[in-house]
Amino acid sequence: MRSARVLLCDDHSVVLHGLQRILDRPEFEVVGAVRDGRALVMAATRLKPDLIVTDIVMPLLNGVEALRQIRKQIPRARVIFLTMHPEAIYAVEAIKAGAKGYLVKSADDEELIRAIKKVRAGEVYVTPSLEEPVLNRLRAPRASAREPAEALTLRQREVLQLLAEGKQAKEIATLLNVSTRTVEFHKYRIMETLGIRTVAGLAAYSARHGIVA
Repeated sequence: MRSARVLLCDDHSVVLHGLQRILDRPEFEVVGAVRDGRALVMAATRLKPDLIVTDIVMPLLNGVEALRQIRKQIPRARVIFLTMHPEAIYAVEAIKAGAKGYLVKSADDEELIRAIKKVRAGEVYVTPSLEEPVLNRLRAPRASAREPAEALTLRQREVLQLLAEGKQAKEIATLLNVSTRTVEFHKYRIMETLGIRTVAGLAAYSARHGIVA
């Protein structure tokens, strides 16, 4: 079997360096390392890696939204989340979005290698402490009322994260290559959907739901 081409993403350089050290083995080839979700989408589209190891909470675009965009461009992409969040709700959201692996950063080197090998073999890997709660949530009947954020479009989710990071409408318009007026329209629709009236409220909501740190 040829070596797996791996793309890394984390907003902390020390984590990226650690991952590169762990994956310095003949069976892996690290083809890139980036530090925000938007850069991850661009790098994945350009490099077309076999595997992506990424954090969930990142600047500009969080890992789950990045995954959704990547899967539209590269359906075969296999993504493993390596995150500080040990809560099952994050793992469930990641898996529903198409992730093939979910580990917490307290995992040791060998667990990461084991997860990568299982994912490469076509399996889904969830860190053992989360297996049961994740399965229970996935098996539970879907609630009739959706989480409000699920009603947001992909573009609205992007705008929500950037607003929560403190960016102004003009900055967001430049990042997303749209008009300021369009950003303001999305902002209004987001507030209406979530029932939130202030940007501070949007930031608090985003922090509670792991959209921003």
